[in-house]
Amino acid sequence: MDILLIGGLWLDTSAWDDVVPELEALGHRAVPVALPGQGDGSTTATLEDQVAAVLAAVDATAGRPLVVGHSAACTLAWLAADARPEKIAGVVLIGGFPWDDGKLYADLFEMTDGVMPFPGWEPFEGPDSADLSDEVKAAFAAKAVPVPEGVARGVVHLTDERRFDVPVVVVCPEFTPEQARQWIEAGDVPELARAKNVDLVDLDSGHWPMFTRPAALAALLASSAR
Repeated sequence: MDILLIGGLWLDTSAWDDVVPELEALGHRAVPVALPGQGDGSTTATLEDQVAAVLAAVDATAGRPLVVGHSAACTLAWLAADARPEKIAGVVLIGGFPWDDGKLYADLFEMTDGVMPFPGWEPFEGPDSADLSDEVKAAFAAKAVPVPEGVARGVVHLTDERRFDVPVVVVCPEFTPEQARQWIEAGDVPELARAKNVDLVDLDSGHWPMFTRPAALAALLASSAR
């Protein structure tokens, strides 16, 4: 199966370098999705541009791909389910949840000169980054791509209720499946509260398992593809 991999904020496609060969060894075609404004040098890209890139990747597959979103990009994966509910086999959300209609995509940190730079590790102290070595943290910070304001402050638009028929797997790294279930049942994740088929799976890692647990993450994705 084609597995489309969408990285979260500040990540380019190289974030999946350790996951891709693991997925290929398991018999899948792994396709990291290049997002406008996250690796191509553009500072004027918009959320709409990123959605278009994801949909182009979906449309380029011969069959029905599995669409994987990490962190903020869980919303991008869900937007693909909204726009192509009949085309995709399922959605996997790693360490995050999709925003509902009308929310800003990722207006989370201070903007500087039209972009949202990586804010450093202080906001991510604790379970998010506990499994990252100093070496990995330094490499991440050095490669982090500032996110264009047009992406971070783009408005999420959802229109097709057939998205709720698309199977969803939530990979729970720095939080537990039980915590995720409580958040969904409490109404904190209204989109998943309405989804008809949601599976919660545990992964013992921090927020960036593609760096610290690539083989385990690939195994979970392959299992989801089955």
